[in-house]
Amino acid sequence: MTTGEQLAAIDELRGRAFPARRERSAQGESGPGFHVVRLWEGAPLWDADPADAAEIREDCAAALAALTALLSLRWGEPGVLDLAGPLERVAMGLPVPPPLDILSGLVPRLHTWRTAGRWVAVGAGQGGPEQPCQVLAAIAEERAARGFPGPPRDVSRR
Repeated sequence: MTTGEQLAAIDELRGRAFPARRERSAQGESGPGFHVVRLWEGAPLWDADPADAAEIREDCAAALAALTALLSLRWGEPGVLDLAGPLERVAMGLPVPPPLDILSGLVPRLHTWRTAGRWVAVGAGQGGPEQPCQVLAAIAEERAARGFPGPPRDVSRR
C-alpha cells in the first residue's frame, strides 16, 4: 500500500461506524468504539537471512516514519504512547481497553492525535521476533480513548 493509500484508509476508518461487536477481517479488527487495520506488512522473518531481516525492519520503520510525517503535517506533532504498561497488564490477565489490548502485543509505541472526535494512532512492530513487521493504524471514539495518553486537544483539521 502506498502512503497515499494508507492516508485514504485512515480517512475511511475515521468516517466508518463502529460495529456493535468485535469483527475480524484479513486487514484488521473492529469493535465497539474502535478500528485497527494493517497498512503495511513485510515478509515473515522465520527463515530470512539476517541481512534481509534487518532490511525489512528498516523498511517498516521508514514506512511508519513517512506516514507519521504526513499525518503530522495534517494535525501537528503527535503524542507518543508507550505500550509497555498495557502489555504488562495483558500478560498479567488484567483488563486493557480496546484497541490497546490488540496493539500492545504488536507494537511498542504509538504516535497519536485527536481529531474530529476521534483518537487516531499509528505504530510499527512485530507480534514476535520471527513474525512479519507491520505498520498499523487505530481509530477510537474519543470517549473510549479518554484514558489514553496523547495530545490533550482535538486538532480537528483534515
